[in-house]
Amino acid sequence: MQTCSDTIAAIATAPGRGAVALLRVSGPDALAVLRRVCPALPDPLPPRLQRLSALRHPETGELLDRGLVSYFPAPHSYTGEDTVEISTHGGVLAPQLVLDALLAAGARTAEPGEFTRRAYLNGRLDLLQAEAVLDLIDGHARALHRAAVYQLERGLSRRIEALRAALLRVEALLVYAIDFPEEDEPPVAPEHVRAAADDVRTQIDALLATAPEAEMLRAGALLVLAGEPNSGKSSLFNALLGHERAIVTAIPGTTRDALEALLSIEGYPFRLVDTAGLRETADHVEGMGIEVARRFLRAAQLVLFCADAGRPLHPAEQAFLAELEPARVLLLRTKTDGGAPRAPHAAPGSVRAELFVSAHSGEGLPELRRTLLELAFGGILGEPGEMPLVTRERQARSLRTARDEVERFLRAWDAQVPAELAATHLRDATQRLEELIGAVSVEDVLGRVFGDFCVGK
Repeated sequence: MQTCSDTIAAIATAPGRGAVALLRVSGPDALAVLRRVCPALPDPLPPRLQRLSALRHPETGELLDRGLVSYFPAPHSYTGEDTVEISTHGGVLAPQLVLDALLAAGARTAEPGEFTRRAYLNGRLDLLQAEAVLDLIDGHARALHRAAVYQLERGLSRRIEALRAALLRVEALLVYAIDFPEEDEPPVAPEHVRAAADDVRTQIDALLATAPEAEMLRAGALLVLAGEPNSGKSSLFNALLGHERAIVTAIPGTTRDALEALLSIEGYPFRLVDTAGLRETADHVEGMGIEVARRFLRAAQLVLFCADAGRPLHPAEQAFLAELEPARVLLLRTKTDGGAPRAPHAAPGSVRAELFVSAHSGEGLPELRRTLLELAFGGILGEPGEMPLVTRERQARSLRTARDEVERFLRAWDAQVPAELAATHLRDATQRLEELIGAVSVEDVLGRVFGDFCVGK
């Protein structure tokens, strides 16, 4: 990643056919670059106003397009630098020709995430806000969108800053003990110091508790349909999606591979996977599909095990369920529209729940959706956009490290380790929180965060 001393340019909209394309230029020479491409612009150019202008190549004078240009002087821009935005006609050729002209006028091609990285380096965003920008771009679920918008308004950042301030207050309580160790009666009781540090640990634990489910907002909770051939898996797959994706026939072994689709339930994302029926088979291709199914099952957050209603589970089905953790398994008794008996057949504790459903009539599907929501996202239901969520492993890792350092401080304090030695753990915890929001820049962390961005953002 090059420095912020030069001027960068990129197409900010996705390639392909469209009405309008947006190009961005940012850096100390942004206005000079624009003037070389738009020589007819007035001087001075009024800021933050769109103006229609001819766009020409600076070396040949060739007219490339006519577009709307806007100038945002530093520091009142997305990046905090002088920034220019140019709206051209869409498509592939026109925006690329204008970008070539901007590069010929003195800009260089921006790297992935470089505009947002400059916004961070110039104090326009913190690191958590930058990650929220990426979640807004990549998110497929309404719940993630709400959480990202909340974080863009510094919801999680404010909580981290409050935790950092609380740690500094605990350190302040130690100052007298460090500076005046000979005093018999310290002005702050040891139990007060411990209670303040323990409160920080509790608050960090509360944030970490959101991490498993909040991270699933980005990738989607993995739901895997399993069961013997013709147990209703593919029909249920289609019914949950609301359209036909899987082929449904009475021929065993029709599904030879895993079918995956995105499913949204009340704005929460799921990855729904239909797998090959589990059975012994001499068919090599079907056997490969069953092996793929088992790999998905090992990774699944929830397994939807399908079996016909009105009959006991076969020995092979019971053996398969015995291999899985009961907390991850919903037993779905399918084909209830045929009037099959509804008595439960699963042994108590062998599965998380047993539900009766019909893909044909829709019976039981609302209850199934509610159950999936509660099991996958029960800890944060209704929370996205209302409280801070830890949506990335980087965030959780920093919080875990900070929490461990606070725990070490508490153990040292209880063991009556000298205050100046115990305080080193508080300082380490504070540094982990500062790295989390980007108050302390770590180059390899920045590379990982901004390397996931698209060019032009």
